[in-house]
Amino acid sequence: MITTLVVPRAGELALQETEEPELADGLFRAETVHTGLSAGTELTWYRGTSPYFAAGWDADVGLFEPDRPAQSFPVQRLGYMEVARVTDTRTPAVAPGDLVAMAYGHSTVVHGDPLGQNVVPLPADLDPLLGVYVAHLGPICVNGLLHAAADVGGRELGDGVRGRMVLVTGGGAIGLLVGLLARVHGAAEVVVVDPTQERRAAAEALGLRALDDTPDLARDLKTRWRHAAGDRGADVVFQCRGTAAALATALRCLRPQGTVVDLAFYVGGADDVRLGEEFHHNGLSLVCAQIGRVPRGLAHLWDRRRLSTATLDLLAEHGAPVRDTLVTDVVPLEQAPQVFADLSARRRHALTVVFEGPAAAAR
Repeated sequence: MITTLVVPRAGELALQETEEPELADGLFRAETVHTGLSAGTELTWYRGTSPYFAAGWDADVGLFEPDRPAQSFPVQRLGYMEVARVTDTRTPAVAPGDLVAMAYGHSTVVHGDPLGQNVVPLPADLDPLLGVYVAHLGPICVNGLLHAAADVGGRELGDGVRGRMVLVTGGGAIGLLVGLLARVHGAAEVVVVDPTQERRAAAEALGLRALDDTPDLARDLKTRWRHAAGDRGADVVFQCRGTAAALATALRCLRPQGTVVDLAFYVGGADDVRLGEEFHHNGLSLVCAQIGRVPRGLAHLWDRRRLSTATLDLLAEHGAPVRDTLVTDVVPLEQAPQVFADLSARRRHALTVVFEGPAAAAR
């Protein structure tokens, strides 16, 4: 049997049991060791607030179609941060015993397709817990730096941050990894802004400066970050918190003609983003670093596998502080319904919750 987390209706999470099919040629079977929770995205499915409940996505023309929902309850798949141990294979791409990172949702077993999925073998010396960042969430962060590089005509991760003043708005797992990547790739200074004290403490534990998002923040930063007369502020801002207020802060803190690289997912509107103010008068740019696309013109150099490889490079060097700081909860999969309920009701603070699958005990 396969156990999968599903959302039968808004505000409810259940563990669903299904029969496991026969393993088809070209696929491999793997049992979940760890599966990570990306709360920002997954709570929109849990609460029923995802835009897919109200509109359908037409990928060909690139438009949401209102009143044609692409999703209804039950939601059968959640999550994209999995680590699994291969137990059987019908493909030479992996062997039994291999530990791989994938993105297939909170399920105890997967039949993986190495041709159609990003299957990343994990090094033997990597803590398996850190593997939850390798297939998808880490590449999101790496792609953010790649967009900053492309914005200045670069092609490598350090090109957009090296020697520059970098601001990160949002101190969740993505914001913290982006900030760490920027520091590792040569940023002159990295400041993480978040209203939550626990997240500011996590940023400082990673060697980053952390500030609260106060009304005086932009003026304070621009007073210190002076490039020339009439030219003050961050060289680049990575926007990693899915609120309009965070985006407004990002725009206010930029130097003239600077760029916000936006990695956030916005569920509601953007009433706090006043485009007639700093955005217009400072000639700013806003670039979405959506994980489905690397910057135009760089696809021949950067694919999903290379984004994962860059994530592995970061974890090889800084894995211990990442685990100590970002992995705040490790609990059995059976506790997931209570964890979702607590996070949704803001009774619990977490950066990364990792659920243990059946293969965890067999390591």
